[in-house]
Amino acid sequence: MFLREHTQSVTALAQVGKAIAAAYKAMDIQTMADLLELAPRSYEDRSVIVPIGQSQEGQMCNTFIQILAQTTFSSKRILKIIAIDTTSGKKVSLLCFNRDFLSKVLRVGSTYYFYGQVTQNGFETQSSSFDVKPVIEGKTPEGFGHLEPIYPLSGILTQRIIRRDMRNAFSQIGSIDNEVPGYLLYKHRYLDTSHALKALHFPLDQAQANLARRSLAYAELLYMLLVLKRRTARQAPAGRREQSELERRLIKSLPFALTVDQKKVIQEIRADLGTGMNRLLQGDVGSGKTLVAWITALNVIENKGQVALMAPTELLSRQHAQGAAKLMSLLGVKLAYLTGSVSQSQRKSLLAALKDGQIDILIGTHALFSKDVEFKNLSLVIIDEQHRFGVSQRLALQEKGSNADLLMMTATPIPRSLAMTMFADLQISTIHTMPEGRKPIVTYLVSEDHRSKMYDAVGVEFKRGHQAYFVYPRIDEEGQSELRDVASMHEFLQKQYPGVPSALIHSRLPEDQKAQILEDFTAGKLMYLVSTSVVEVGIDVAKATCMIIEHADRFGLAALHQLRGRVGRSALQSWCFLVFPPSPSEDAVKRLRCLRDSNDGFLIAEQDFMIRGPGDIIGSRQSGFERLRYASLVGDLDIIEEAQKDADHIISTDPGLLDAENAILRNVLTLAPPFKAEILGT
Repeated sequence: MFLREHTQSVTALAQVGKAIAAAYKAMDIQTMADLLELAPRSYEDRSVIVPIGQSQEGQMCNTFIQILAQTTFSSKRILKIIAIDTTSGKKVSLLCFNRDFLSKVLRVGSTYYFYGQVTQNGFETQSSSFDVKPVIEGKTPEGFGHLEPIYPLSGILTQRIIRRDMRNAFSQIGSIDNEVPGYLLYKHRYLDTSHALKALHFPLDQAQANLARRSLAYAELLYMLLVLKRRTARQAPAGRREQSELERRLIKSLPFALTVDQKKVIQEIRADLGTGMNRLLQGDVGSGKTLVAWITALNVIENKGQVALMAPTELLSRQHAQGAAKLMSLLGVKLAYLTGSVSQSQRKSLLAALKDGQIDILIGTHALFSKDVEFKNLSLVIIDEQHRFGVSQRLALQEKGSNADLLMMTATPIPRSLAMTMFADLQISTIHTMPEGRKPIVTYLVSEDHRSKMYDAVGVEFKRGHQAYFVYPRIDEEGQSELRDVASMHEFLQKQYPGVPSALIHSRLPEDQKAQILEDFTAGKLMYLVSTSVVEVGIDVAKATCMIIEHADRFGLAALHQLRGRVGRSALQSWCFLVFPPSPSEDAVKRLRCLRDSNDGFLIAEQDFMIRGPGDIIGSRQSGFERLRYASLVGDLDIIEEAQKDADHIISTDPGLLDAENAILRNVLTLAPPFKAEILGT
């Protein structure tokens, strides 16, 4: 039987009662298979002798001791056992808190295995956390002489309980069928499923434990990729649409030429239109993704389809609507804008026109996937800032059409390992190059001592007719915090730059007021904005050359890079000032230095991934990564590449898994799939 076919309850194990079963359930462990899939988070190395007195601070000692005497200490008469390390000759006092039973177990004159942490208290070496087992000639006791797994815990569970139950589960289950074809195991020198699981839980040494984990990591990645790639392979073959007349007219009207990458991804996307496309368009801040999306939309419109673009905020969706109106004003394209703040009367007439096919492009926020929003022929769904939306939200909009194409956009490039796993069911188009004439943004790290120099530098830009953003993490002084806020800093900056027109903008302002402020800023009526992170995306002002981010240590790398991307939108030289307090955290220093040293969003995304891990990077698109028990999307790029190449080869040569050598894969996916479809968002 395959591992996940062993569905017997853990209560079938000796000594697992209701309380222990409940603790296991809290860890999502209910069956024997669930228990055996529990991966150790680390190991205690009890295979190498580390004598008392020779260990480093915080290191565990692993040695032999002989009991010399027993006594008590403190008014509570707590048991103290005096022993000597037979390897180093160092005496140690074992403080037995709540372990009086050891007085009958540890006999004077006898020798024992000892594993524990020791501390120095004056002239006395002590240990209060230790494990001891009697030395029996010709036999190594359980828990010594090898690596001991350290498992995550819950409730009343202890390491001793889980190790005991793990041994009993293996004994009770017996054999476990292999789940990876032999030719792949031979190719990569991995262990079969049964040997890998046993070596994971009972390794002889660290090398064997590492090989076991890598073998199991490869297997789970292979199956994840097979499920995702088979889904993609079942989609309709790519179409071959030609460039439309509307596309040609728009491109011809542009005052600049498209970049090489923009032309390339437009062709990639156009080739898939009308096939139920599922594509991610990624590119750095300011690389021209939105223009690519609108050009794609024109092809759909000329082919009698409707387009929906959904953005996470009203501010961003309004910016998209205004940008689209400018681009398409002379093309006869009918645009509409829908958010939660649209009045009922306007909404009613808008929805009627949409259903009747009188609207070509509908732009808005979450309001777009409301039940009463109906299209005549929704053919393309465009999602901006895709990581801010969940799978169900995207599907709710996509299902308003019949086999509608999906184009998701992100200015947070996907790290390579994520692209190969979590996004394996997507086609990915990438814009690397920036529009011609753009200069790299110069980024400075500004300590409190240099704040005045920063204000002077920004003042020079105002004299040149250039604009600036000042970003703060708080709106006002409410609550106990030493962080600067937009309200009080706006007053300060007005004194710093007297006569320079400015405005305050944050999330509490009404949408219409925010829109008016941005319109005035874009028109040059305002020279600087004092803002929270609401200006992070969607703001494109050519004369804005300075971005000042206060308490930059409080922002993530992706947010900092997005904010910095609000400047440098023209041929003008731009600057970003990251202001930090005394003694920032180690992670904050890494983030700030990374941003100072690079303008490459792809490199920054990789660094962000290394610091934060996958969760915050991919948002709620898929939760599959949470089910990876053995593989690390940060550290296992080599295994991911192996699994991807193998999955690609299998799908291209044997998509139905009908070949004899792939029978194991077919049987596992049928009888005991490692991942359920809903976990992968399929």
